[in-house]
Amino acid sequence: MPPLQQRITFRLALENAPGMLGAVTSVIDELGGEVVATERTHEQRHVVFRDVTLDARDEQHADDLAVAMVDLPGVELLAIVDDVLLAHEGGKITVENTREVTGPEDLALVYTPGVAKVCRMIADDPVAAYRLTIRSNSVAVVTDGSAVLGLGDIGPLASLPVMEGKAMLLKSFGGVNAYPILVEEQDPDEFVETVARIASGFSGINLEDISAPRCFEIEGKLRQRLDIPVFHDDQHGTAVVVLAALMNATRVVDKELTDLRVVVQGIGAAGVAIVNLLRAAGITDIVPVDRDGIIEPKRRGTDPIRFRLAKQVNPRGLTGDKDVALEGADVFIGVSGPRSLPLELVQTMARDPMVFAMANPVPEIHPDVAGDHVTVMATGRSDFPNQINNVLCFPGLFRGLLDAAATRVTDEMKIAAAEAIAGVVGEELAPDYVIPSPFDRRVAPAVAEAVSAVAREQGHVRPGSRGSLESESESAMHAAARRAVERALEREAARGTGDFGVPKRAEPTDDGGAAEQDADAEPTGEQGEPER
Repeated sequence: MPPLQQRITFRLALENAPGMLGAVTSVIDELGGEVVATERTHEQRHVVFRDVTLDARDEQHADDLAVAMVDLPGVELLAIVDDVLLAHEGGKITVENTREVTGPEDLALVYTPGVAKVCRMIADDPVAAYRLTIRSNSVAVVTDGSAVLGLGDIGPLASLPVMEGKAMLLKSFGGVNAYPILVEEQDPDEFVETVARIASGFSGINLEDISAPRCFEIEGKLRQRLDIPVFHDDQHGTAVVVLAALMNATRVVDKELTDLRVVVQGIGAAGVAIVNLLRAAGITDIVPVDRDGIIEPKRRGTDPIRFRLAKQVNPRGLTGDKDVALEGADVFIGVSGPRSLPLELVQTMARDPMVFAMANPVPEIHPDVAGDHVTVMATGRSDFPNQINNVLCFPGLFRGLLDAAATRVTDEMKIAAAEAIAGVVGEELAPDYVIPSPFDRRVAPAVAEAVSAVAREQGHVRPGSRGSLESESESAMHAAARRAVERALEREAARGTGDFGVPKRAEPTDDGGAAEQDADAEPTGEQGEPER
């Protein structure tokens, strides 16, 4: 079962008598709670006030413990302080300045009148926004709240704590400024239109917690419309980490990646992305399954996404239930439901089977059940080895995309990210260590470097931005300087003056009048050529 997940503090008023604290802790222990700390906060003649901090299994268990405190003689429960709520009090992210404003000089530089110069530069050359504004390091975390974790369609506002958490991880692990954007719209076209209209303030779009199949349509249309990377992490982040783990798992069992027979169970957002990325990495024998068995093009009721996928995979043309798919398979990848992989089917797989059971919190098969029948076991849980966690991917991936000022995300970039994640494991590789910890700080920089390198190699960068090649940046800077000179010349021409405001002087003419000539013009010879 998952580890203790609720840490709460009971604020208690205890009768000032011997043994009262012991009575409280004994009840907590008897009900399965774990006392972490106690603190005497105040005392009166007949009453002692204490804070008792404890761990409970879940929210229901915490409620049961609170009821026990109320029922305990000589004890009054004054308040319950929830560490989860405290962690979210006032929100989890903020905006900070990069420069102090301490006086009129600072104000003139960062706001009016100095800001007008920067605005004119961006109006003339939009790429300048990547050098002179926050855009170069900004990502929008966009959701409609239709598929939030295990909570389902709870709406965008209720999803805000999740979006804040995503923004925190992008900042903490990748140094990326991320902002939650809540869109009250579930029509795909209207959603796309809304995001497209605000996209110019960002260098990347992270789509989050949008239900399938709408998420496929939304991501596809935004990628066609925008010139910045669009990345649905629920799909592609999971796929990248799965591929990274699989790269290392094949080394453990001494098999070639491209020779694997893979079964993917659960063809939703993550399942579709996993299949597509494995294909891009060279794996051809992939069989998609769901609760009804092998997904085939001819099966009735198959939606367009699954129909297209079914036509691209399953080269052996397998049909029937998933037991047919699993017989002789090297890999099982589950992004489906709890306890949906019987041990008997695992026992029919090829030698040294690799099982990635990622349903959360209860996997498709529990690691304790799989036991020695599986050589490499991975789950989505932190209390077992080989946790498949998206935080291994998206902070570093977006860091690399922003460093390169990338205009899109490609399969090659995702594969490079997977290779970088796998590479962090290095020589420590073992059956219970095929993927790094989400808290391994080596991961994000490695992913960022790999992704930005591929973006530049493929040419998916914005010339003139901080992410483009040095020669391109120099060329863009020269072009910007040339445009500035041209603007100055146009202004001066409109005022009737020479270059850069130097007045023109009069020159005698045959009739005694004067002709205008630039003050710095060179004298000419008889043929009108400059004298040398």
